[in-house]
Amino acid sequence: MNDLTPMRRQYLQFKNEYPDCILLFRLGDFYETFDDDAETVARELDITLTSRPVSKNQRIPMAGVPHHSVETYIARLIEKGFHVAVCDQISEPDGRGLVEREVTRVITPGTIIEPNLLRDEKPNYLMAILPVGNLEAGQWNAAGVAYCDITTGEFAATELSGENTALLVLEELARLTPREVLLPQSWAERGVTFPREMSVTVVPDWKFEFKSAEAALTAHFRVRTLDGYGLNGMTAGIGAAGAILLYVQQTQRGRLAQLSTLRAYSTASFMVLDQFTRRNLELTETLYTRDVKGSLLGVLDRTVTAMGARLLRAWITQPLLDLQRLNARLDAVEALTQNEPLRAEIREALKGVIDLERLTNRLLIGRVSPRDLIALRASLDKVPMLRALLEPLPPLAALLERLDPCDDARNL
Repeated sequence: MNDLTPMRRQYLQFKNEYPDCILLFRLGDFYETFDDDAETVARELDITLTSRPVSKNQRIPMAGVPHHSVETYIARLIEKGFHVAVCDQISEPDGRGLVEREVTRVITPGTIIEPNLLRDEKPNYLMAILPVGNLEAGQWNAAGVAYCDITTGEFAATELSGENTALLVLEELARLTPREVLLPQSWAERGVTFPREMSVTVVPDWKFEFKSAEAALTAHFRVRTLDGYGLNGMTAGIGAAGAILLYVQQTQRGRLAQLSTLRAYSTASFMVLDQFTRRNLELTETLYTRDVKGSLLGVLDRTVTAMGARLLRAWITQPLLDLQRLNARLDAVEALTQNEPLRAEIREALKGVIDLERLTNRLLIGRVSPRDLIALRASLDKVPMLRALLEPLPPLAALLERLDPCDDARNL
């Protein structure tokens, strides 16, 4: 170790902190990877594998990508299920000593916030599952389930129970199609498995424990109790939600202003469909080609905003059972279908509206550009027009009340 170069020692320090990530280490105009990471990156991204001396008698594998195109390569790694830690230079090289570096981002499939790594029409869910039951026998009596999309701030938790708990969990997986699933280490070692396309991350058991989860959640929301969130008695649900929060705090390095609330939900409020029914009904993708085109979603989706596309997908994947809410939704649809000229005007007004859900959440954590702010103002400028267009439609009165023109923000 003593004969290693200072840069090599610095690299190993960061790699020891993020052993489960591919570490992209900034060296001048390139992000380099070393050792096993280099071999993985060269193989998965089809780039050249070279080597670099780190001591008098040792060379190690090395593979790098240009800094200006790193986002493209990160996207490809995330798509393949890898976790990536980005280590940047935080001081200018002066030729007199080691450049200071710091891990500035940790990116996993379920914690992406970069727009170029996301699909506009789909949520990017991170889910945590806490099985409850006989660990040795692998039997589930209940399970805590929580999920969040840090790009929109959605955060929800529930508990499932009964002899068919494992099946109910699979149904939630089929409904939400999370990009990443967190599982306690003890149950992962017991051999709990999920569909191959799911990216599963094993998390230490203590992050799922009730006390640590409750402490993390109450500290984050600055409350004394979680009763106000509808989580009374949901010990496992709180455990799953706390595990998500602790994991996201780790990957986002403390920037969590976008997770401002937690919602308890019940699967009894919507029609539960198993994965085979969903597949055979071709709700969101066709049976054989697994393409949106030709599915029910593909036929119905005429949305012109990313937010509308995600909402329509959610409505299709969780059909309502509440008759009052169903009728209210149908009344709104009827009001719009019976007034084609007005519907066309509303549709035209919505064109060009930026993804406000995701933009406002990036704004909360300080990850926006001047171009984003210009697009935000242009989108908010359309709100008064939309309010005027919706006013003649009584079934949409509730929506009208929630359309805030945000005059203070528009006039900045």
